[in-house]
Amino acid sequence: MKTDEEKIKGQQLRIKFYQNDLGKEPVKDWLKTLQKDARKAVGKDMMTVQYGWPIGMPVVRALSGYKKLWEVRTELKGGIARIMFTIYKDVIVLLHGIIKKSQKTPKKDIDIAEKRKKSFLKNQKN
Repeated sequence: MKTDEEKIKGQQLRIKFYQNDLGKEPVKDWLKTLQKDARKAVGKDMMTVQYGWPIGMPVVRALSGYKKLWEVRTELKGGIARIMFTIYKDVIVLLHGIIKKSQKTPKKDIDIAEKRKKSFLKNQKN
């Protein structure tokens, strides 16, 4: 039996922003705070994922210890932008975004993404 990732390999995926109970889209709001050149760089990497899934390093890294949670890594002048996401059917769901200077993604940020992933999946079943 094929995994979800195998079923969608080679397909163009759709991108969706996670939406909280108040209708806010935290990643979209975060992207709006970035400078235009940073937004363009992040958007280019997201398109690479959208049209080339599955994809690995240096653009995408699976977050170890978490099921179906990945991050897109975009090199910027002031650090590395990370957008954590999950894939549901043929949709990339953008869960959380940060800019950081170190290589390791902070656990608190991964936990935020994991919580949003669980909330999103729960809402899909309702």
